Amino acid sequence: MEDKWSKVIIHASAFFAPVLVPILFFLISSDEAVKRLSIQALLFQGVMWVLVTISGILSWILIGLPFLLVFSIMLIVVPIIGIVKALNETEWDYPIVGNWV
Repeated sequence: MEDKWSKVIIHASAFFAPVLVPILFFLISSDEAVKRLSIQALLFQGVMWVLVTISGILSWILIGLPFLLVFSIMLIVVPIIGIVKALNETEWDYPIVGNWV
C-alpha cells in the first residue's frame, strides 16, 4: 500500500515539485520499484524540459511550433496517465526514458 501512494506522489510531483520529490523518494525509499520510478520521473522531466526549450527556441522560425505543442501536452498528460496507472497498481514506465533505467 505504501508503494502505491509513493508512486502516485512521484507522478503527481510533476505539477508541484518535479525535481525535489523524485530525489527525496529516491533517497528515503527502500523499495527498488519506487527508486526506479523516481529516477524515471526525474529523467522524464529533464528530457522534456530540454525538448520544450529547444522547441521554444526553434518556434521563432515556425519549425519548432508543432513540437512545442506536443511536448507541452506530454508534460501534462504523461504524469496523469502515471497517476491512474499507479492507482490501479499497474506497472508502467515513462515514455522516452523508461528503458534507460
